[in-house]
Amino acid sequence: MRLAETDARLKVATQEKINVELLEDQLEKLKKEMAERGPSSTEDGQDPSESQNNPLNRQSLASHCSDFSSLNEEVTALKEENKLLKNDIEVLNAKLAEIDKTDEKILAVVKERSVLEYSLAELESKLVIAQESISELASMKVEFKTLRGNVEHLQALLEKPSEQANHALNVVQQNQELQKKVDNLEAYLDEAKAFNSLSEQQLLQQQVKMLEQRLLQSDQEIQSQVQLYQDSINEFQVTLRRLKDENKERQVEAPVVDMPWEFWSRLLLVIDGWLLEKKISPNDAKLLRVMAWKRDARIRETFLTCKDKNESEAVASFLKLTSSRTSQGLYVIHIAAEMAPVAKVGGLGDVVSGLGKALQRKQHLVEVILPKYDCMQYDRIQSLKALDVVVQSYFDGQLFKNKVWSGIIEGLPVYFIEPLHPAKFFWRGQFYGEHDDFKRFSYFSRAALEFLLQAGKKPDIIHCHDWQTAFVAPLYWDIYTPKGLNSARIAFTCHNFEYQGTTPTSELTSCGLDVHQLNRPDRMQDNLSQHLVNSVKGGIVFSNIVTTVSPTYAQEVRTPEGGRGLHITLNAHSRKFFGILNGIDNEAWDPARDAFLRFQYNANDLHGKAENKDALRKQLKLSSIDANMPLVGCITRLVPQKGVHLIRHAIYRTLELGGQFLLLGSSPVPNIEREFEGIASNFRNHPHIRMILKYDEILSHSIYAASDMFIVPSLFEPCGLTQMIAMRYGSIPIARKTGGLNDSVFDVDDDMVPLQFRNGFTFLTPDEKGVNSALDRAISYYKKNPEWWQHLVQKAMNVDFSWDSSASQYEDLYENSVSRARAANLAQST
Repeated sequence: MRLAETDARLKVATQEKINVELLEDQLEKLKKEMAERGPSSTEDGQDPSESQNNPLNRQSLASHCSDFSSLNEEVTALKEENKLLKNDIEVLNAKLAEIDKTDEKILAVVKERSVLEYSLAELESKLVIAQESISELASMKVEFKTLRGNVEHLQALLEKPSEQANHALNVVQQNQELQKKVDNLEAYLDEAKAFNSLSEQQLLQQQVKMLEQRLLQSDQEIQSQVQLYQDSINEFQVTLRRLKDENKERQVEAPVVDMPWEFWSRLLLVIDGWLLEKKISPNDAKLLRVMAWKRDARIRETFLTCKDKNESEAVASFLKLTSSRTSQGLYVIHIAAEMAPVAKVGGLGDVVSGLGKALQRKQHLVEVILPKYDCMQYDRIQSLKALDVVVQSYFDGQLFKNKVWSGIIEGLPVYFIEPLHPAKFFWRGQFYGEHDDFKRFSYFSRAALEFLLQAGKKPDIIHCHDWQTAFVAPLYWDIYTPKGLNSARIAFTCHNFEYQGTTPTSELTSCGLDVHQLNRPDRMQDNLSQHLVNSVKGGIVFSNIVTTVSPTYAQEVRTPEGGRGLHITLNAHSRKFFGILNGIDNEAWDPARDAFLRFQYNANDLHGKAENKDALRKQLKLSSIDANMPLVGCITRLVPQKGVHLIRHAIYRTLELGGQFLLLGSSPVPNIEREFEGIASNFRNHPHIRMILKYDEILSHSIYAASDMFIVPSLFEPCGLTQMIAMRYGSIPIARKTGGLNDSVFDVDDDMVPLQFRNGFTFLTPDEKGVNSALDRAISYYKKNPEWWQHLVQKAMNVDFSWDSSASQYEDLYENSVSRARAANLAQST
């Protein structure tokens, strides 16, 4: 259309140009005519004046002048119009040039279209080939489903997955990944079909290129996956044959793994109950314990079938199982004053239960003996019952009866000693803090050993803890080894050397120990006061293994400042003294499964942590205007050891730095309690400070989860568990470099520590300046580099503070000690 219009306008312009040229010719002729007329009159001899005076001449001249004037005007107008037409012609010529270029583009598009049509034809041929490949993969899918059914059937047959079975499962997972890739290929092909219907040339060109690339990749993936699938099938078949062969070999001897530890602990308690009630012999009890210990399938079946039988029939069924099988693990008995969660004051209770369960997982037989307090959490004890037996033990010159109870705590078999003593030693409403604590726990230590003797138990290790049961070591060697309780090696762990159980020497005679023999510098005499005996010192001297709860603390207590007088004894017995860092119970402290939290989370998904922070702020009526304001947590006993003056300073310093502070803890020290009650009163309605001066187990979980940082400014700390729990929940520790804190928290700016181990902020000097150096850095990092902080949180959460590593170290100490004892006994017998 534009071309036709342009042609028409060119024709008009050309015609008008011709008209102008004609007019110009006429004008020239007229000029020539007038020029010719002038001279002709003169030549005729006429006077010009005469010719002017002639009327005819004047009239004729006027007529010519008028014609000339009009013609001249017309010519001028035509010239102007001619200029305009020339401009139009130039514009039209430019447009004609553009049209020529457009024609060239059209020709290029036509050529490109033909190329695209050719490419589309090639693509359709490739689609046909791909569809044929898909049909082949469809048959592979059917074969894959058949193989997966075989795997499920195999898993149902096998009672215990082995490494080979795990490998087979990996093969199945690879096949599942292959199926996903096939599905992706089908999606690509559907997308390619959809592209065929597009009409826009540019879009078609782009999609054709994309499809070519995808088809190329798909071809490569198909070939590699088909090869991988075939290799996997071959490997799976080989593994399947190996598993069948191994399963046949292991069916008879494999331990039962489908029963919880509570089941085996209950079975062991039943066997011990029959022994104490003299319904089975000590030898039969030992053999049955071995079977239960090894989780023998035969004793499991017998126990399950005896549920509906009376006791005599059950005993008869069990006696049929006795055999001459021997044990491969260790028999460990803990005698302690605490055990979490039923009787817990400090870290001791966590160690007894955590270490016990870890050793149990390593196939060792573990039992615990506790006092039967009236203030225990009895709802956390399973299958609690009184045994039909009374154990008599010596105290203050006479025999007293003791009632023995059994129960299960978190899968561990536990015995409870209830003294039938007029002083009601453990019916006081509290665990510690009584005026006669030395008598209470020396009585319990002897009663526990008496129980082991009368029950006919032959443990490999008797492990006692802190001053409350340190009496076990001298009692065992001086009194009970001569009576026949002589199978064990004694391990003693002191969790805090500040508490040593010192008392006047006369008190030691109550439990039957010989004061004259023990009140000596190389035995139980206190190193600082000769008129006192020291039960912790007795535990060190009379035990085969002595441990404390971290390597750094083990070094600190061998100095006059850290040993509280016992550094001399520890250095004298350094060859048997070790520091082993405590662990935490990863099952009890797990933010991904913590029932006390409103929102569960893990290191790979931290959204729940932020939601817990917001929820706790609302619960405690803290300001939540600024969601990114750092929250510093502190959970502790408010005693001088914990650095209470540094905690007080940290509260105010956090406020100055634009953060929030949350304290949970109580104090047994009256003046400290009053001081913090005053501080709490001042901050009662403060939007950024909250102080809860009591211990609340549920709230502690929420604080660990909600806090961004966790401060532990202890003056000394044997081990400390709060910093480990805090990291487990993604709260970065701010800790003083002492004891177990030094062994578990490593400063992010310490170039001497490998980068992968840096997980917190530390300071050395126990003063306000030291606190500021760590707290200021922590809050600055938190505010200025949130991505770096999140990476630090994830790294801290992935640190393994479980009991497995610590339990392995105890296991090594136990086995080495038992091996040395057996070698010594063998040497004596020969």
